[in-house]
Amino acid sequence: MKKSAIIVAGGTGTRMNILVPKQFLILAGKPVVMHSMQAFSDAIPDISMVLVLPPGQFGQWEKLCMEYSFNLPHKLVPGGPSRFHSVQNALPALSGDDLVAIHDGARPLVSAALIHRVFNTALLLGNCIPVIPVNETVRRVSGETSTPADRNSLRLVQTPQVFYSSILRKGYEQPYREQFTDDAMVMESIGETIHLAEGEPFNLKITHKHDLELAESLYKLLHP
Repeated sequence: MKKSAIIVAGGTGTRMNILVPKQFLILAGKPVVMHSMQAFSDAIPDISMVLVLPPGQFGQWEKLCMEYSFNLPHKLVPGGPSRFHSVQNALPALSGDDLVAIHDGARPLVSAALIHRVFNTALLLGNCIPVIPVNETVRRVSGETSTPADRNSLRLVQTPQVFYSSILRKGYEQPYREQFTDDAMVMESIGETIHLAEGEPFNLKITHKHDLELAESLYKLLHP
């Protein structure tokens, strides 16, 4: 079964209050998104990769590839106004009925073990998303009031999320809805049952400045 990865990297750095897009921030000597892409190439050397970037960042990406001698084969696709639209734009770049991992470009510490785990589960069950337990106490807020929620029934969702490309295309043919914050929600809306696998606490998403600092520390632990 042919395997592909869509790396979604549409960040602008707005929430970090910086001018550099978060996927281009430097982590352990190279841009964050390069770590994310390298992880998939290391885990599955013959994987096909599609990188989704805002069109205005194509030139900057080409310069970074030259600067860091980054030559992993990949197709470059323009992103859209939302994650949904970015994935939608990437799907035509896939050929055949691939098993496709969709991954946040700002999750640079994804491990080979996790990549194999979600692919293998999806191959058996049709799809797979990684999740981790909620360790803190959780409350559900409604207006001015809040009530406790059972954290044992909750999970935090990560990427990569893996589906067959034929099913993805079906899901992404429908109109965009605000609640489509990840691919699993898109697939559930067309009747797919989502299957879970164990995620990883280190598979953090870089959203704020302290996330990058934490990722630097974790990288040193993972690559002594």
